[in-house]
Amino acid sequence: MKEEKTTTKRLKLLPALFRKQDVEKLTPHAGMFLSRALQKELIHRLNRGNYINSFLYGFPSVEEVACFLKPPAYISCEWALNYHGVSLQSPTVCTVVTLSTSVGKRRNIEYQGITIEFSRISSSLIFGFTYHDRFYIASPEKAILDTLYYRGAIPAPDELELDRVDFDLLSRMADRYPKSVSRYLVDISGIG
Repeated sequence: MKEEKTTTKRLKLLPALFRKQDVEKLTPHAGMFLSRALQKELIHRLNRGNYINSFLYGFPSVEEVACFLKPPAYISCEWALNYHGVSLQSPTVCTVVTLSTSVGKRRNIEYQGITIEFSRISSSLIFGFTYHDRFYIASPEKAILDTLYYRGAIPAPDELELDRVDFDLLSRMADRYPKSVSRYLVDISGIG
């Protein structure tokens, strides 16, 4: 009983998403605490060293988890286009753009039926996103450019709701990308 009170007390000191280092500040036996809390399903492991305090806070959104895992990071590409209502297609992959070098298919994470993928970007291209509901997300214009940068094309361009796109801003932002991105923009009907 005393152990349960201590565990609950420590969990109250941890945020909804936390790292092993956070637990190490609360107890000298962080590994044992995490192991027991996992067994009791008070917390859930996202990947090595990253956890969800599900007992107290439930499960955070895909976007919040995605940005937490590899900061600094923001949500982009098809996920952001759908979030802003520019694309009506419901993506099953949430693309996280980050400065972290630990990216690639082996670093993907499955969370709530969604694949979270991480893509590295140059520090000169970290711009054009805002903070919403405990996560960062690309503007519609930035999401278009990132999609072209990483994919070379926009999936189903004829289904885009382009009335939500600021074309002057899109053009100015495109100047910061490699020339190939600007060429892809011209290929998309109605853009450019």
